[in-house]
Amino acid sequence: MQQLVMDIFGPNFQMWLTYIIILAALVAYAVEDIPVELTSLVTLGVIMVIFHVFPVLDDQGNNLLSPNNLLLGFANTGLITVLALLVVGQGMVRTGVLERGAQFLLQLGGKNTWLTILLTLIVGMLISSMLNNIPVVVIFIPIMQALAARINKSASKVMMPLSAAAVLGGMITLIGSGTNLLVNSALIQLGEVPFKFFDFTIPGLVLAGTGLIYVVFVMPRLLPDRSGEENENRHSGKHFIAQLTVAPGAKLVGKRSMGGFFKELPDMTVRMIQHQGLTILPPFEDHKIQPGDILVVAATRKVITEVLTQNNGLLEPHHPELVEKSFASMEGDETVNDSEDDVIRNRDRMLVEVMLPPTSQLSGQTLQNTTFAQRSACKVIGIQRRSRMIRARMDDIRLQSGDVLLVQGHPRDIHNLRSNRDVILLEWSKEELPAVHHARRALSIFLGVVVLAGTGILPTVTCALMGATAMVAIGALNVRQAVRAVDSKIVTMVGAALALGAAMQATGAASSLAHGVVDMLDGAGPRTVLSVLFLLIAILTNVLSTQTCAVLFTPIAVSMANKLGVDPRAFAVAVVFAANCAFATPIGYQTNLLVMAPGRYSFKDFIVAGTPLVFIIWIVFSLFIPLFYGF
Repeated sequence: MQQLVMDIFGPNFQMWLTYIIILAALVAYAVEDIPVELTSLVTLGVIMVIFHVFPVLDDQGNNLLSPNNLLLGFANTGLITVLALLVVGQGMVRTGVLERGAQFLLQLGGKNTWLTILLTLIVGMLISSMLNNIPVVVIFIPIMQALAARINKSASKVMMPLSAAAVLGGMITLIGSGTNLLVNSALIQLGEVPFKFFDFTIPGLVLAGTGLIYVVFVMPRLLPDRSGEENENRHSGKHFIAQLTVAPGAKLVGKRSMGGFFKELPDMTVRMIQHQGLTILPPFEDHKIQPGDILVVAATRKVITEVLTQNNGLLEPHHPELVEKSFASMEGDETVNDSEDDVIRNRDRMLVEVMLPPTSQLSGQTLQNTTFAQRSACKVIGIQRRSRMIRARMDDIRLQSGDVLLVQGHPRDIHNLRSNRDVILLEWSKEELPAVHHARRALSIFLGVVVLAGTGILPTVTCALMGATAMVAIGALNVRQAVRAVDSKIVTMVGAALALGAAMQATGAASSLAHGVVDMLDGAGPRTVLSVLFLLIAILTNVLSTQTCAVLFTPIAVSMANKLGVDPRAFAVAVVFAANCAFATPIGYQTNLLVMAPGRYSFKDFIVAGTPLVFIIWIVFSLFIPLFYGF
């Protein structure tokens, strides 16, 4: 049958089938009428069927595209590295360890939103020029998430720029990217003079600087806002009444208000202060904050969450015994025993909103008189009443039907609220709180992964897997949270993309394209040949892997340079820069896959926002490199 097909369609029919499959897959990814996972699996299935019926045989008669070979993509070390690093990154997010870094960058950038983003991307790009791009992006994903939240921007506006900045930084030095080292190794094998550390730093800075302007000022405008209804509801302007007790050593101790406001509480409105049983109302000008003062404040859920997470010397309990024990522990009383309420900080914590129905037995009672906390094992952090402003201690407020309570508890106890007839659980409002007590250990694990991988002491995949395992082992993540960090889109898309790459190599589709361009440009000048070569590699690197393009095109580029009588390093540099231009698809480079989940990107988003950057780099390269190398 295969011979009959070859007689009808020619000996290269398998190559043309590969082109058709790739084109169909790219169209399906871009249109998005079919889920990404289904498109990837269907593409993989079609490839397996076609090359089982029409095998590509080697000299020994073995099928180069057997199911075993095509499915090797799912065991690819690059894919496993990305998935493990996603787990490590989620551990960093959940422990809140980079929140202070985000605050520092915000202060550095002042009120200028995009200056803050620009500073962050420049730092990330410069670090990426000296380290592998993957750990750099892993470092900055939580920082960018925190920055986006603090400036009220969607993470989708900053995640792709982060990946692009890291890839641009990888163009600056020899060790900036593994692709650069592959090209250098190929030059050595060909007997050419290898690159030195800073040989292409100047053109790399020109390309990276130009690209960064687009990344900062244009790319975010092309990216969608993927905030989502849940995030919008959670961080809306609704205010809760919360009760905070000032602990010894708090920043507020000894402070006075300015016109009724405390600059140490910029996002809170203090409604009332209770000092040693005395009630003090605004503007509080004659009162200096003392340890033990109870502040009744109005604040959004986002602000209250930050207090719970960072605990800047402020306590939120309304249980007197917890307050006493907290003070005692802060004052060094070693006789205090931990109760269930005390150890809740060392367990998984979740915030949720519940509403009191008309039939609730809590209506008409104060929190102090109810047994809600004891029966549910959950603590009420705030009360929201939309009808009027409340100026009273939380313990003294008589609850009414329709009140919304902000509740903190263990995920299991929060789940059990579904069966509580006194409250209605608002499922959309669930939010896991960062496990800040694991922050130092999580940071140590993360730094260990970066150092070991960056110095090459251990393979990156080994470091990533060890880091992911350690995050679960210390309790920064549980198994369920770690599994949730793995994105099914990435798994299926990478498997399909690697199978397509294998098909292009085995059927000769990739080499046919390369040699076709060489033949087509026969007789053209070196500038034209260099420019077209760059564009071809830049396009293919978004379909094939960057490593494949580097290995495939370096010998071709050197051969073309020698034929034209120009410096081979100029053409080798074209391979370096073009192979790094994987901006237009998520499958082009691993950093794109890393930001795909936190940015909630689709395949189409990369095409729309990344393709112009590829052409910008191509144009700048075509104009600058011939001048730099003197031809």
